[in-house]
Amino acid sequence: MNSDNKRCIVLVGMPGSGKTTVGRELAKRLGWRFVDCDHELEARTGVKIPTIFEIEGEDGFRRRETQTLEALTEETDLVLATGGGAVTRAENRALLAERGVVIYLNVTPHVLWERTRHDRTRPLLQVPDPKGRLQELYVARDPLYREVADVVVEGGRGTPHAMVRTIEKELHALCVL
Repeated sequence: MNSDNKRCIVLVGMPGSGKTTVGRELAKRLGWRFVDCDHELEARTGVKIPTIFEIEGEDGFRRRETQTLEALTEETDLVLATGGGAVTRAENRALLAERGVVIYLNVTPHVLWERTRHDRTRPLLQVPDPKGRLQELYVARDPLYREVADVVVEGGRGTPHAMVRTIEKELHALCVL
């Protein structure tokens, strides 16, 4: 990997994998800015993501997400947490791989379900069988996360602090830090 053209650190993974929590702590330790792509998208549009899904569908949301990712990945000294489905578009995977050092936080579907089962703000999980839906999404997305990732960090077992330390070691090994 040539890290010379990488501008930011990008966290990818399933909903509930810890991208925001780990990203905030990583950015704090590095002295960099942290941005959650979903929160930024809401701030830019003035509309909550479930409302975008309701009005424009997933395709409309994904278009807006790509625009937000394009803008954010132009920045340097940035830790960026993507939405769980950002990797479903080939153009997003190419963009993230080209501009960022991508860290995949891999967490098992069971742990994801434990973390997200009471969260009503995740549109793709508002179905009769959210645990089954998480399993389906994991099976579909895991290969995409792995395709774009420079580093895979196994999550769900340790604390966010331990995950950050693991990420820092990996980034040093890649000569990014």
